Amino acid sequence: MELDKKKELRADLMLLVVAMCWGFSYLGMKVAIKEVPTFALNTYRFLGAFAVAVALSFNRVKKVNKITLLYSCFIGIALSVVYTGATIGVQYTTLSNCAFLCATTVFFTPIIEFIVYRKSPEKKLIVAVAVCFVGIMLMTLKNDFSFNLAHLKGDLFSLSTGVSYAIQIVITSKAVSDKRVDPYVTGVFSLGFCGVVMLILSLSMETFAVPKSVEVLVWLAFLAIFCTGVAFVVQPIAQQYTEPTHVGIIFSLEPVFAGIVGFMFAGEVPTMKEFIGEIIVIISLFYMEIDVNELKKNRMKKR
Repeated sequence: MELDKKKELRADLMLLVVAMCWGFSYLGMKVAIKEVPTFALNTYRFLGAFAVAVALSFNRVKKVNKITLLYSCFIGIALSVVYTGATIGVQYTTLSNCAFLCATTVFFTPIIEFIVYRKSPEKKLIVAVAVCFVGIMLMTLKNDFSFNLAHLKGDLFSLSTGVSYAIQIVITSKAVSDKRVDPYVTGVFSLGFCGVVMLILSLSMETFAVPKSVEVLVWLAFLAIFCTGVAFVVQPIAQQYTEPTHVGIIFSLEPVFAGIVGFMFAGEVPTMKEFIGEIIVIISLFYMEIDVNELKKNRMKKR
């Protein structure tokens, strides 16, 4: 079915706004973590997002079945690992490093699929991973290519987020392949389960804190409503009207927005080596997401 170009453009713009919000989210986490510890921050974020998502689509989510709830529970647990890594990572490294390392999910997903399903990776993936690895080395190592101990902890947690998010994607793919499962409802309830896991971890491992400043309250509301709740509602709606390739490319811009935000609002100025590394990672992301052969076929059809 041929896509309506106007609807496709609107959908792409919606997804671009989501990617921009996610780019800002790294700054939001870095600000909020000053008053609210890791697990409490994510409790506010995910339970708040769950409340927003349920409010926006109550008639749909109230029809949830047991198998959807079961998959949502597993996905929610995986999400709790993802966002714990990102929240800790952003405390010990730069916003741009955290965002770019988290974006390595696009490479780890096929690798995990190969491990779990013995699905052989494409040659394109092997090239993209190699190029990305060079970019990560330039971003995270010192000029003499020794480990940057000042950022090492944050870089490792950020990289672990890329791996754990890839695991979450593989679990989600398994869930949505089951005809009894509603993908959208699964996404909504996974937010709720993630929020509950974060709440349990917060109450058992840290002193649960209430934000004191207006600035942190605003950032928490932004993270919960726009970066998580609305984003999870907008994404499946927008994807009905655009190409999967468009989605991948647009979401690959998330670390770019995070880098711009870090430069403009957090005073983070990358060195030339780090900047080149970020450019290399962007190139590898686009190389991975763009299907050149498919683009050629589409051009031939239009002629």
